[in-house]
Amino acid sequence: MLLTITCTPPESAAWPATDLGFLLHKNPDRVQAFEQSYGIAHVLYPEADAARCTAALVLEVDPIRLVRGRSRSTPDFSLGQYVNDRPYAASSLLSVALGAVFRTALHGRCDQRPELVRTALPLRIELPAVPCKGGPEAAERVFAPLGWTVATTPLPLDPAFPEWGDSHYVRIELIGTVRLADALSHLYVLLPVLDGAKHYWVAADEVDKLIRAGSGWLAEHPERAWITRRYLARRHSLVRSALARLAEIDDTEPEQLDAIEDTRDEFDTERAGRDNLTAEHAATDDFAVVATTDTDTKITVAEAISVGSSAEAAVAEQGTVDAGARIPSLAVQRRAAVLATLREVGARRVLDLGCGEGALLRELLADKTFSEIVGIDVSMRSLNIAKRRLRLDRLPERVSQRLTLRQGALTYTDARLRGYDAAVLMEVIEHVDAPRLGALEHAVFGSAAPGSVVVTTPNAEYNALYEGLAAGKFRHSDHRFEWTRAEFAAWARGVADRYGYRTRFVPIGPEHPDAGSSSQLAVFTKATAEITNGATKGAA
Repeated sequence: MLLTITCTPPESAAWPATDLGFLLHKNPDRVQAFEQSYGIAHVLYPEADAARCTAALVLEVDPIRLVRGRSRSTPDFSLGQYVNDRPYAASSLLSVALGAVFRTALHGRCDQRPELVRTALPLRIELPAVPCKGGPEAAERVFAPLGWTVATTPLPLDPAFPEWGDSHYVRIELIGTVRLADALSHLYVLLPVLDGAKHYWVAADEVDKLIRAGSGWLAEHPERAWITRRYLARRHSLVRSALARLAEIDDTEPEQLDAIEDTRDEFDTERAGRDNLTAEHAATDDFAVVATTDTDTKITVAEAISVGSSAEAAVAEQGTVDAGARIPSLAVQRRAAVLATLREVGARRVLDLGCGEGALLRELLADKTFSEIVGIDVSMRSLNIAKRRLRLDRLPERVSQRLTLRQGALTYTDARLRGYDAAVLMEVIEHVDAPRLGALEHAVFGSAAPGSVVVTTPNAEYNALYEGLAAGKFRHSDHRFEWTRAEFAAWARGVADRYGYRTRFVPIGPEHPDAGSSSQLAVFTKATAEITNGATKGAA
């Protein structure tokens, strides 16, 4: 079983091709062997000079060892356990070896050449034999959207008998300018996908492996549903869970991907009537399409955050990115804008009101700035999903004790919510019936009365730019209303006047000259008393 990675830097490059060895953490002057549970993985360099360097991963599979670790997908008949394609065709065995041998490179780390880790390199990857039951077209479908030029050659069943036709194995050559860590993550995920089988039992932790390895590209891949099903060996409960998490990252409706998580084994309460808030906003409620009017324009991003180990470099707050570049999804931009606002107001103790399945909670926990975090949602099902996703039972106590999850409806007052630095209502208010908004306002701004409140909601004016969204329709089936910028501003200023807050507004996502931004954010800051010449007056 063979994989080769060749790097040929351009003539203008200031680095030699042999720096590939630094990135892979494998010395080109040595042949190295790594013991695997089913054989031995060898790393060697058939060629290594300043102009061209090729690293080869050769995997020797021991059929006896493989039988000892026999998976459920192994043929039951005795000969089939020993005579099969596993030692020769690139499959999950090669994927696991790649993840083990090139682990540090896969995670995008190299202290000796940190600038090259972030650099897209001219690479050619060759795989002499890949099981691909979907045919050469399947390889094209999964690799081409990732920036690869794909060349596939079907392998005949037997060259001596051409009339027998082609086998389901193909030779694959990938050529592209890609970060090495991204290239390795593509192979790690997609090789077992093309094969459609794994040599080991697929457990629940495979979902986490997929999300980590596919970070930065899988959520936006046009074939993500097909990739996810095959990677998880068509285990429906795992597939639904993974697709729901990918939908959250990419701002797509989980229902569109048949990705509603199966939590029938968990305790779930009925929703407390139409007066209460739904938690569906946590799975995102906007489309992933980014509308622009001119490919040469710049798109403003409030703050882009890194997503996983293979993330794009973060964009500075109020920075710009080229319209042709990969743009963080609206969900990512929204959470980044909320986090930036919380830091700006100096919040340490934060309420996530309508926290849903924990999208924002995860990022709040990752930032030590926030010393106490409380997530509130009406749906116990969503809270259970949040608890599982956040892995609270596995986190160090000093981390997990910063977070509290509570069930509650936001239209009712709760004395336990008083005295916090800030509260967040991220994509929540549009899920409340208009007659009940007054109750929510009183519960949040009047009773809890945090120092600051951050509210985000869709901008109805931007809906016209989304293909497939009919005029007058909302972005989510549970939305009770969607406001224009003027309507949102009027509501926010009214609340601020009634409860003693100042307010300002921040656009989120790409901005259209007429329609504004896709999402809108209001920051409410409590108006503190000011002392002027011995007289006290309320701040405006």
